[in-house]
Amino acid sequence: MSLQPDRLGAVTTHSRSPSRRTEEYEDLFDQAPVIFVALGGPSHLLEAANPAFFEAFGGDRTHTGAPLGELIPELAPQGVLDRLDAVYRTGTAFRARGARLVLGAPGKEREGFFDFTYEPRRDAVGEIDGVIVIAVETTVYHHAQLLAAEQHILLEQIARDAPLGSILTGMARAIEELSPELIVSVLLADPDARHLRHGTGPSLPAFYNEAIDGIAIGPNVGSCGTAAYLRVPVTVTDITTDHRWEGYQEVAARAGVAACWSTPILGTDDRLLGTFAMYHRAPKAPEEKDVSLSAAFARIAALAIERHQAKEASRAAQEREKEAREDLAFVLDASTAITREPHYADCLQCLARLTVPTLAPLCSVHVLEDGRTRRIAVAAATRADEDLLASPALGEQVDRAVARVLASGATEAHHPAASPGDRPVLPGVTGYVSVPLATLGRTFGVLTLLATGRPLDGHAIALAEELARRAASSADNAHQFSDRVQLARDLQAGLLPPQLPAIPGADLAAYYHPAGEGLEVGGDFYDVFPLPDDRWAFMIGDVCGRGASAATTTGMVRHTARAAARLLHDPADVVAAINDALTGNALDEDHFVSLVYGELRHPPSHLALELIRAGHVPPLVRRTDGTVEHLVQSGLLLGISPEFDGASCRLDLSPGDSLVLVTDGITEARSATGEFFDEHRLADALRALPAATSGAAGLIEAVHAAVTAFAGQSTPDDQAALVLTAT
Repeated sequence: MSLQPDRLGAVTTHSRSPSRRTEEYEDLFDQAPVIFVALGGPSHLLEAANPAFFEAFGGDRTHTGAPLGELIPELAPQGVLDRLDAVYRTGTAFRARGARLVLGAPGKEREGFFDFTYEPRRDAVGEIDGVIVIAVETTVYHHAQLLAAEQHILLEQIARDAPLGSILTGMARAIEELSPELIVSVLLADPDARHLRHGTGPSLPAFYNEAIDGIAIGPNVGSCGTAAYLRVPVTVTDITTDHRWEGYQEVAARAGVAACWSTPILGTDDRLLGTFAMYHRAPKAPEEKDVSLSAAFARIAALAIERHQAKEASRAAQEREKEAREDLAFVLDASTAITREPHYADCLQCLARLTVPTLAPLCSVHVLEDGRTRRIAVAAATRADEDLLASPALGEQVDRAVARVLASGATEAHHPAASPGDRPVLPGVTGYVSVPLATLGRTFGVLTLLATGRPLDGHAIALAEELARRAASSADNAHQFSDRVQLARDLQAGLLPPQLPAIPGADLAAYYHPAGEGLEVGGDFYDVFPLPDDRWAFMIGDVCGRGASAATTTGMVRHTARAAARLLHDPADVVAAINDALTGNALDEDHFVSLVYGELRHPPSHLALELIRAGHVPPLVRRTDGTVEHLVQSGLLLGISPEFDGASCRLDLSPGDSLVLVTDGITEARSATGEFFDEHRLADALRALPAATSGAAGLIEAVHAAVTAFAGQSTPDDQAALVLTAT
């Protein structure tokens, strides 16, 4: 507030008597909202003051005529009298904005803020005879500014997603600094809106915060429980006499609080978020500023809580999404790994291995075969778990659970933790789940997970059920695959001699390696069988194609050769008979055959061989000195033309010499760069062998090692080899 210059001049320049001046002061300032004080002489006697002064500083008009320092002694330590002395002494006015003064007797102090103007007062001759003080109290404005600043800081913290506890505690302390007589507390509503939990109460004793943490929301549960229940502010001016505080009056007395005003904190959707309470140490009703303060900060608290809950909900959603992605990745990776196992037992062992320890520390898989149940796979996280899994007592109980699941086709689970006091059904475990392995409506097995520490939860059981569903399909496919592989192997074994015969003067060795998993019968074959007159027949061949048709052709070639060789004494005639059988068969498909057929005799000093090649890989002869010879005489593939035209080749093998026969699965094996192994690399591999290589078996092993080193283990075609070494 400002005064007009002429009015101010009239106040600060006087020639009248003191009594007349007092009357003029009263006329001018009695009703003014500003604080007015007229001080006389160097001791600053209080000559006149308006009601606004006494309202702000205390006392009444009967106190005039005494020095200001005696009337309000707390002014001296705060420098007010020194400032008045300076104005009186120098005649220089002083102005201050927002000056802070602490007023009142000890124990009843209050903080005030003022804008001051100290003007020297002069008499008729211009001498200073006093000081005029005009002031405006700005405490409310100052507090409003501080309040706005604190609110701004809190809003910034909310925007920065500061921890909720820090925001609420900062809010409580800000209010308590603005109003030291107040104690602030915030309680947060449980998600079920039935209880209130501790949010903050930095100035309340810890035992009190613990006592009210978790109080029920109800019509007569203190100030906060009632405010939360009614959703309206609840004012309790005297805790000791209010029935709503029954049960909490003693703890309130210990905490030194006597009044409590609580405001419900409501969200934008009118959802209860908590309560905002202001305590007072003496019985007291709230003033208007307290009500405004409570409402303002309840809104800020609501904003902070809603922001926190939204953040927590988002974080929880992200966590659930992360868990869902991890679960999906686990199930997909595990099911992919299981699917890669082509064999039945390996597939189920992979299932057991992947569940440990991700889902449980112990796992077993049982299957039903030919009406009997057997354990086909196990997995354990530790050696102790292995020992537990091997215990007869546990095995017996698991077998019973498996039998029940096989009979019902439904998951069976046990959670001891879900029923306090229950004893675990299985010895040594804290919970288990047995999940059926079923496909096409048929339960053929059971996956059992066992926990030894933390019991299995619904999440682990759900993952086990999903994994079991996927694994069951893969296991069923693997079972069919295993059956087909075994059938192919049985058929292939029937097309090869069970073992090579013992031939005087000769050492024999052979090997057969099917392409891929050996799922189909291959077309490669070899055979060695006796003939009349101490002769022996040997052959190696390759039927184009695979499967049942190739197996039929292979069987026909072998049987025709064995029958014809007993009647015909010329290898060329035997091969011609085989060609007649191939070209004259009634099959719709044409099957071409490459073949090396030969016969041997054992004169006293060597082996005498006569052989014929029909479109097959050229035979190789490795001599004892390490040299390698190619036998290139050739005839056409069998099964192409009714007429076969081919010439025999005669060969003598001295002791240590070897005849090496292979199929094109060896010579056409490809490296990573696509190159063929071919006949030249085969010959080089034979030349590289030391002279002391141990007979036919050593040559077979060397050939296999060379091909594997060049092309790897996997091969797109069958491989067969037959080695005959003279002894």
